[in-house]
Amino acid sequence: MRDDYRAWLEAEQYSENTRATQMAQLRKIERAYGETLDAIVARGGLPDLIRDLTYSSADERLGKPNPSRLEIGGSLFKGLMSAKSAATLYARFLGAMGDDGPPQGLASAEGAATPEGQRLSLERDLQQALREDIAALEPGLVIIDGGVERAVASGFIDILARDAVGSLVVIELKAGKTDARVIGQVLGYMGDIMDEEEVTALRGIIIAHDFDQRSRSAARAIPNLSLIRYAISFSFHPES
Repeated sequence: MRDDYRAWLEAEQYSENTRATQMAQLRKIERAYGETLDAIVARGGLPDLIRDLTYSSADERLGKPNPSRLEIGGSLFKGLMSAKSAATLYARFLGAMGDDGPPQGLASAEGAATPEGQRLSLERDLQQALREDIAALEPGLVIIDGGVERAVASGFIDILARDAVGSLVVIELKAGKTDARVIGQVLGYMGDIMDEEEVTALRGIIIAHDFDQRSRSAARAIPNLSLIRYAISFSFHPES
């Protein structure tokens, strides 16, 4: 794994515990497979690795064997899910690096000042704020993704939580105003969770500064999907 990965995780505002966990998972994968993640990616072996680490709760219930080379103590589903998320997050880091440029989050001040850079920064800040106080969104919510975006077939879930009555909650964050594509994105994530876990109740929450009319109309037809607006407030304190 690259030496600058820890700095990227820090720039992306992952907590120290999450950074340590992610790096430990990658070292475990590298030991089990006998090569670095960079070597696996360079030879085109990442899709095969991800397939090895894909294991659903239904697979565990049926007693299917461990498809990977990792030694997993306890739940195979949870252990392989964590390893898969770590591998896919590292692949995302490599993609953010590009060929020669700095990773997202370590970009120059000029790059951070672009609308896209500002949007990504705001979404990271919003996610960090929610992870620090998820109950501010809804009393009883508990984050269950281990502090890192859950990797599923169609992408990364910003936050995966469980509510007070035991329902899984897929939370998607958008800076600014949404467009109608966000509905399909969240429903895709929810479908992926249904494939991976034995879900008795599942719902989605989209958080944005504002919503386009198509998203509002679509959400009215989907009873287990909620739209929530965020607002940013400032406080001012004189220097003593």
